[in-house]
Amino acid sequence: MKMRPISGWVRMTILFTIAGFFEVAAYGQVSAFTPLYLPHLGIEAAAVAFWIGAITSFSNFAGLPFLPFWGALADRYGRKPLIIRSFVAAFVALSLTALAPNVWVFALSRAIQSLGLGNTGLILATLAEQTPPGRIAFAFGIVNGANPLGGFVGPLVGGPVVDRFGFPALMAADAAIMIGVVFMLAFGYRDGFVPSARGGSLLRMAGDGILLIVRSPRLRALFPALFLLFAGWMLAFIYVPLVVAHLYTGPDPATAVGIVLGAGGLGIFIASPAIGAVADRYGKHQTLFAGCAVLAALWSVPFFTRDLLPFTIAWTVVNGLAAALFSVSFTILSVSATDTTRGRVMTFAYLPANLGFVVGPAIGSVVASLDVFLVFPAAAVLTVLGLAAVMFAWRQPLAAG
Repeated sequence: MKMRPISGWVRMTILFTIAGFFEVAAYGQVSAFTPLYLPHLGIEAAAVAFWIGAITSFSNFAGLPFLPFWGALADRYGRKPLIIRSFVAAFVALSLTALAPNVWVFALSRAIQSLGLGNTGLILATLAEQTPPGRIAFAFGIVNGANPLGGFVGPLVGGPVVDRFGFPALMAADAAIMIGVVFMLAFGYRDGFVPSARGGSLLRMAGDGILLIVRSPRLRALFPALFLLFAGWMLAFIYVPLVVAHLYTGPDPATAVGIVLGAGGLGIFIASPAIGAVADRYGKHQTLFAGCAVLAALWSVPFFTRDLLPFTIAWTVVNGLAAALFSVSFTILSVSATDTTRGRVMTFAYLPANLGFVVGPAIGSVVASLDVFLVFPAAAVLTVLGLAAVMFAWRQPLAAG
């Protein structure tokens, strides 16, 4: 019996899902085990909290100036090279991380990893162009599902590896996987996208989407509001490994970190579809507002949990809720753009989270230096301020009067 060939969109869906899973798993492992590894780079225990925030803030800031240009470059030269660029950057960064002799080279490697920002939008755009209209939602669901799965599996698998073989060995393995992903994408599918023949500078092309946001009163207020809303989540997230290190006294700290972060990933699996269903039934912005009010109240719960099991349960709940509300925020951005501008606006959908990963950790480097558990009340304050800003933004008109 002759087997039917795999159609192009199915092949793309499979390849992008595999690539996304390994990329998120590797990034999750870097975030999870950096706090445990910094003392090996000569950082004193009392300074680890500061350096976690400083490195995370610096590395994400380094990638932001390039973010508007990736889409413009893709329009000119094709999407496939720009998608592969993300995984090449990950390979270089992970290789350098494994070899870093000091904290300065380690910070540089994290900055190089941020050059992979912006590939999700290109992947989804490529998939949408190749997938039959009736199968786009299914394909998007499969590809996007790789992110929480990678965040769940990565730390769980990486923890025992770090405890047995060390953090550099895990990074070297991740780098080898990334170069495999690069070859898989380079030879695994054909991109039918035709680059634009239209002239014009990359700066002007990249600025089109930014101008659309600036000219809309609602979008102009909504983007910074969402950044403020989720800066608290980014702040708390990077310090969870250090909290676990304070609470766990056994011989396998990396394994303990992996279990707690894996539980947080499980919370996303449960909460995201549930909150999404609530938003579909009762309204997107109503769900976002109410959910963020609940999240602000729950952020202080981990502060009072000074045993590992209660903390794991508390983190699972708040991380799942925060991630689910983050997903709902995309729909708020989508309905705040017109049909003709939605595509260009949504290429910046992750910008609030990227900015949150700059400012949140910067705040955390100060707060956590006093007491690492203070990151959770700080997250609550940022969530309250962000909620007020989002509610204000929602009342603004879509277009300038």
